[in-house]
Amino acid sequence: TVGTQVQTPIRAALVEMLDQYFESLEGLQPTRVHSMVISAVEKPLIEYILQRCDGNQCAAAHLLGINRNTLRKRMKQYGLLDQDY
Repeated sequence: TVGTQVQTPIRAALVEMLDQYFESLEGLQPTRVHSMVISAVEKPLIEYILQRCDGNQCAAAHLLGINRNTLRKRMKQYGLLDQDY
């Protein structure tokens, strides 16, 4: 594993999944790892937080530490605007 930071459960799970991903490449060169990880994490995170906030976008944005407009932009990006929470 890479890094010397404190291993939180989320970080440990991510590092484990990245190790598995790179092992599965069998020497092939990966591309777009950042966007792959961000999209794999960001959509379920937004869905989870919206559910925790009963669909309240202002509360969800506050909990996420982002602007409500940024939240709506991400919701649109992931096709989450028309869903009920």
